[in-house]
Amino acid sequence: MTTKPTPRVRIPAKAAAGEMIEIKTLISHEMESGQRKDAKGETIPRKIINKFTASFNGKPVFAADWHPAISANPYQSFFFKATKSGEFTFTWKDDDGSEYSAKNKLTVA
Repeated sequence: MTTKPTPRVRIPAKAAAGEMIEIKTLISHEMESGQRKDAKGETIPRKIINKFTASFNGKPVFAADWHPAISANPYQSFFFKATKSGEFTFTWKDDDGSEYSAKNKLTVA
């Protein structure tokens, strides 16, 4: 892998109580299938993100299982009903056991 996986998340900083907000996530990741060969003819090991989870104040609110057909730099969006202020934690899990995470705060006024 040439670059370190970098998670990016876009959520509104503020929301009204009861408002549905869209949360957009993207992680820079090559999603190597394990079927390509390098310049020496050796197989490049498989390395894909297979699980994405989102939690709000420690409670799971969204989860997705990803498979090898997911493209590089996977994008995931979902909607969330804002009822109180708190913090989101987003986690991406890789085949090799690596985890990448990001945190974002939401203020409900």
